[in-house]
Amino acid sequence: MNSFLQSGTFHTVAQFVIGSVWVFHGLYSKILNGIPRHRLIVGKILSVANPGLATRAIGLLEVLLGAWAFTGWQPVKCAAVQTAAIVSMNALEIFLAGELLISAIGMVLLNLGFLYLVWCWALVARKA
Repeated sequence: MNSFLQSGTFHTVAQFVIGSVWVFHGLYSKILNGIPRHRLIVGKILSVANPGLATRAIGLLEVLLGAWAFTGWQPVKCAAVQTAAIVSMNALEIFLAGELLISAIGMVLLNLGFLYLVWCWALVARKA
């Protein structure tokens, strides 16, 4: 298993998956309003009636984070920013908009798995 994590195949696939997750959630979910619940959550957290602009701004930042992951530039710093973003977003969502979440526990577990992938990618890339 360890040799697979150090393979070029793992690195390439992980980098694509990580970038794609951020671009999907930024572009489709937030900018294009493909998942309207995201806008509701942003509105609840910011206490605004029309959260469209703020949601699109968050979406743009997520797309840029995905683009950064796609480049593979400074993967450890990229992983640290992703970790800070996910932990911050999860905490805000759970404590300020928990009633709008499908499953807070499910979200946290999925994001822990995602961050495991992110850090495996970042740390292996650093050694390559």
